[in-house]
Amino acid sequence: MAIRRTPLESWFLKKAADAGGAEPLTRTLIESYQLQKLKETLALARAASPFYRRHLENFPAEQLRSLKDLQAFPFTTAGDISKNPLLFLCVSQDQINRVVTINSSGTTGRPKRVFFTGGDQELIRDFFRYGMSTLVEPGDTVLVLLPGGRPGSVGALLAEALERSQVRCILHGFVRDPRETLQIMAGQKVDSLVGVPTQVLALARYEAPGKKSFPVRLKNMLLTTDHVPRAIVNEIERTWYCRVYNHYGMTEMGLGGGVECEARDGCHLREADLYFEIVDPATGEAVPEGEEGEVVFTTLTRQGMPLIRYRTGDIARFVPGTCSCGSLLKRIAPVRDRIGGRVPLAGGGFISMSVLDEALFAVKGVIDFQAAVSSAGGADLLTVKVQAAVWAGEEVNDLVREALLSVPVIAGNIAKGALILGPVDVERSQKIRAPAKRIIQDLRGKE
Repeated sequence: MAIRRTPLESWFLKKAADAGGAEPLTRTLIESYQLQKLKETLALARAASPFYRRHLENFPAEQLRSLKDLQAFPFTTAGDISKNPLLFLCVSQDQINRVVTINSSGTTGRPKRVFFTGGDQELIRDFFRYGMSTLVEPGDTVLVLLPGGRPGSVGALLAEALERSQVRCILHGFVRDPRETLQIMAGQKVDSLVGVPTQVLALARYEAPGKKSFPVRLKNMLLTTDHVPRAIVNEIERTWYCRVYNHYGMTEMGLGGGVECEARDGCHLREADLYFEIVDPATGEAVPEGEEGEVVFTTLTRQGMPLIRYRTGDIARFVPGTCSCGSLLKRIAPVRDRIGGRVPLAGGGFISMSVLDEALFAVKGVIDFQAAVSSAGGADLLTVKVQAAVWAGEEVNDLVREALLSVPVIAGNIAKGALILGPVDVERSQKIRAPAKRIIQDLRGKE
């Protein structure tokens, strides 16, 4: 069956037509539109944002004659937002409809606050509507396992977007009782699901392999809010015979940044609302197409709190070439790491959650885990606590240990005597934890 072109292409053409553009879609049209929107955003920020008035004092919008010229402009960081987010506002606080507070996982503990106007939220609904049309069609039922109790929350915005496409949406919230959620999936004949990777994995592994008490008939699934390990995708597709799609985004982007098409070879980026760059984390210089670096974005259409060259801390790469769906919209490969999430090891190299995810979630019965690095007599000590399904056998301890030893950087450090792998602590439980930032705790120097 032929792969359908990403629906984000027709969405871009609609937005470009509103801005005076025309079909057909070409990279020239995309970049012309983006340059126009960049100039408008820079002019707005310099005129209305106290932070950018000072930050861009020597960088007028007229200096931007090509997209490449943006590389000379200064970056915006998470620390800038944390210090005084109100200085970023380009509208009065009366025009702000939604404020999202993001708690830091760093050492400062200072949260970020991101502001959205009603118009900014409408941009999110519009993107969600088109992005989800790869997975759903009118008449489908979608179960959303994201918070949606408050107006403007991610679940509420997604539900409103789906309803515009005549899709029935069940706004469930995070999973608390897996049995109850599985009963809803079966009883309500859910066609598609949107959820957090580890929570959905816990649903998929609620019953032992081969046991099917819940007649779930999923067609498609979108995993979001966290890194999506290939090991989790494989398990979900093996359990429910559905297609799993990846989404890239963060609150600062306006929740959505990109979504996979049917080819599932990178997320097509939200190029009508965001301009993306990949830069060397150390130098800030652009990296060659296809090479990994830090993801940087600039908002193109946001009015309340525009962000210019915002450093995300995500390590990823653009996927070179044209997608097999035929679209010219840029694609980004799955985020491999977070700059702040890498933990260096005494014997060289580093470990990250993404590396541990691929190793441990491939072990039958593993639902979640926590990892920490501490000091032990001049060497590093890696300890791992695993949550496994209640049906998981005694062999899970040995399998987890084998999986950890299969990670080259772990095996290499152990061989050098620079790393000790502590006993694996396994807890068998079907309890699903509330989603939180998943990081490796570095306890060295804190014991």
